[in-house]
Order: sequence, then C-alpha cells, then structure tokens
Amino acid sequence: MEKVFVDTDIILDLLASRDPFYKHAAILFSDADKGNIELFVSSLSFSNLNYILSKQYTADQARKKLMKFKTLVTVLAVTDKIVELALSSDFKDFEDGLQYFTAIENGIKRLLTRNLKDYKAAEIIVMTAEQFLKGK
Repeated sequence: MEKVFVDTDIILDLLASRDPFYKHAAILFSDADKGNIELFVSSLSFSNLNYILSKQYTADQARKKLMKFKTLVTVLAVTDKIVELALSSDFKDFEDGLQYFTAIENGIKRLLTRNLKDYKAAEIIVMTAEQFLKGK
C-alpha cells in the first residue's frame, strides 16, 4: 500500500471545509478510510490543527474533529534529529522543514501540500492533493 505524508494545510482543507480545496482533501482521506492508501502526519500537525480549529469551533468541537480525524492517519513523532535537520536546512519556513524531515526520516517518498514553492529542493515527490488524485 502506498504511504503518503500529508502536510497540515491539506488536513485543514478537510476539517475546516476550506473551498475550493475541500473536495480533493475529502477524496484523499476517504481513500485512506477505505484502506486504499496509508496516510501519515507529524505530531506537530495536531498541535497546529487544534490551535487553528479552536478559533473556528469551540475547544470541545475542535477536539472531537481531531479525534475522528486521527482514525484516518498514522501520527509520526517529531524527534530531536528531525528538529536538528530542520534547523540546519535551507527551509525558509521552519514548520515546512519539520514536516519534510519527518517524512524523510520515516522513509516516506511522497509529501502532499498546497505549499509547493517551499519544497523546491525536495528529494522526495512533493505535490498537491489534486495532483496526487489525478495520477491515481
């Protein structure tokens, strides 16, 4: 089964129903729910998601959304090594570096994001959810 790392922005597209990106995120996570692909996220994403969703929903509603979402993905730890790699990398956005190196350190060869410009020097495949779904 294909292993795919998903950046926080695509998760937010799903959980916050952000148009016009919601449709592709919904299809992606539905595929994971059906067992067609295996999706991975970093532990960092959950703290970021909780913070952002708590601005749109009550704290309780945000947590419930995250608990339901958690069943669709495998959460990977952001380790000391990953932090070191991100700090010493050329990533302008530190969070993007953490996401990228979490995927790399866990042997995941494909990362989905809407922020393609910050991953230009990536050594793995980086694409949008829409691009990924069109290639299936």
